[in-house]
Formats: sequence, structure tokens, C-alpha cells
Amino acid sequence: MSVSARPSAARPLPVTERGRRSRAAIIDAAAMLMYQRGVGLTTLDDVLAAAGAGKSQLYHYFDSKADLVAAVIERQLELVLAQQPTLEHIDSWEGIDGWVKGVLAVHSAPGGPFACPLGTMASELKNDKTFAPLLDAAFRRWEAALARGLQRIQDRGGLVAEADPTRLATAVIAALQGGMLLARVRGDVAPLQDTLASAVVQLHQWERKPTTRNRRARKPVKEHPAR
Repeated sequence: MSVSARPSAARPLPVTERGRRSRAAIIDAAAMLMYQRGVGLTTLDDVLAAAGAGKSQLYHYFDSKADLVAAVIERQLELVLAQQPTLEHIDSWEGIDGWVKGVLAVHSAPGGPFACPLGTMASELKNDKTFAPLLDAAFRRWEAALARGLQRIQDRGGLVAEADPTRLATAVIAALQGGMLLARVRGDVAPLQDTLASAVVQLHQWERKPTTRNRRARKPVKEHPAR
């Protein structure tokens, strides 16, 4: 069956815990293989073998490979966000720095730097009219999490009113994607580190600076010696 076949409307999740585990095992196996081999080179038989499932189970949860790919896109987004737990709690410039530090820590682990699971799928499926909108939606959800953090910084007076948190978040995630790609190709986290550092510098261009009056340090009052 063609991978590009239109996925059907999402089926409701299984009502039993066993069913949910079986479905998740199939999705996780597919996500791993599609990350390693690509979508096109991953067959349903490969997925079933890796998941230890049968075809009857597969077609109980998914109508087609396209349905499964759609579920994998959702799963890869979940994994990306799970590796960035501080993203949803950003509310200061220190929070931005902490998020960047966490991203670099992940990619500095043994086996890294790592390719982005969503970016890998996007590079293969970007021209597929079935999956491009799903990938775009996934990236937008990722960007939205950062945008909410930037919005909180703006609400607290850390960003100028003219700054657009949504567009800034898109620019940062785009830089992150490019940095991950170069880091993976070179086997060196330095390109990612430099790219994120530059992205943060660009964010600071929109930082609301204290006024001259607020910046001026008050001179300490001199105490006169007792007479």
C-alpha cells in the first residue's frame, strides 16, 4: 500500500490498557525504524517483527501505513518535547538559557549529536501533500511551547512590545534544526552550540532595556563621622 495514501480519521484509543500498550508498542517500533531507516524503507512487516505483533493487531488500530506514519509523527513530537522538560516553564531570560543548556546536554550524551526525529521525517516527506501538513502542525506545536515562554517574558517586561513571540520562536526552532543537522553530520556538538548561542543573541536584540533613569546607580549616602 502506498505510503502517500490519505490517512483516515484518527481512530479512538483502545479502551483497555492491554490494547493501549499494544498500539503504543507498534507506534514505538515504527518510530524507531523510521528514524533509523526512513519511512520509505520501513515496511509494515519490519514494524510487526520489531513490535512482536501480528497483522490482525496492526489493522485493528490502523487502516494503512499512512495511518501509522501519522501516528509516528505525533509520537516523535512527544519524544522531542519530553527531552525538553523546561520548555513549558520558560518565563525569564534565565529560563531560555536553561532550556538551551538542556538541549546541549541531550546532544552531548553518548551517541550524540542526534538527528531530530521530526526533522528527519520532514526532510523525507516535505513534498508529500498527505504528511507535510501533519509535520507542519507538529513543528508549530513545538514552536508554540517556546512562544508561550517568550510571551511570558514579554508580559513581565523582558521583551519590547514590538516583539512577536510566535515569529521569534519559529526563528529559534529553525536555527535549532539547522544546528542539529550540522552537528549530526560532523559528529560534533559545536555547530549546535554556536547556532543556539547566536539565536539567543538575536533574541536579546528584542530585550527591553532598562531606562537610563533606572540604570543609573544611586550613589551611596556618605555617613558623617560622629563629632
